[in-house]
Amino acid sequence: MTDGHAALVVIAKAPVAGRSKTRLCPPCTPDEAATLAEAALADTLAAVASVPERRRVLVLDGRPGRWLPPGFEVIPQRNGGLDHRLAGAFDDVGGPALLVGMDTPQLTPTLLAFALDRLEGEAVDAVLGPALDGGYWAVGLRQPRADAFVGVPMSTAATGENQVTRLTSLGLTVVSLPALRDVDHFDDALAVADEAPGSRFATAVRAMTAVGAELVGDA
Repeated sequence: MTDGHAALVVIAKAPVAGRSKTRLCPPCTPDEAATLAEAALADTLAAVASVPERRRVLVLDGRPGRWLPPGFEVIPQRNGGLDHRLAGAFDDVGGPALLVGMDTPQLTPTLLAFALDRLEGEAVDAVLGPALDGGYWAVGLRQPRADAFVGVPMSTAATGENQVTRLTSLGLTVVSLPALRDVDHFDDALAVADEAPGSRFATAVRAMTAVGAELVGDA
């Protein structure tokens, strides 16, 4: 946007069986994992769509589906590892931006507004929302910087810590956001469903566990 407001960006993979949330398998089948991924993505996009007067961008690996609400620009993810894809997302969006993933369907418009308020505060260059697994669920920058991401080891228990170290080493002032639990494994799915019982994700988890209970009962 040209008004100086930060864009809201979701980086995601289109939910496809065999490519989505594979760490949920087992106990999930690939189709079930894709169903949960679609629900998580739909919840995330709905939260972003509920924040008013913002540019909304989906940086997507794959093709849009029925889960995409109106009002989003869609741009393709760049090639390479996650560090390069994050750098590319900020570069493609341009200007200030807050980026979130699709693994925290408990995300709310209130929390997003809080994060945007912090990012747009005085003397703040970046924000980072830690995840309980050591990664992070959100990162925001006032200006795109490829060197903020490229070379940072991703998908490790120290990714969040390493990301903060990289940002501060560049002279950026970083503000922390509340920690959230990522959905990586099925126990995470159960815990997050309990946190957001009215979400699409929780509905999908309940349906899946109900079917599992019926199968056990019929055995």
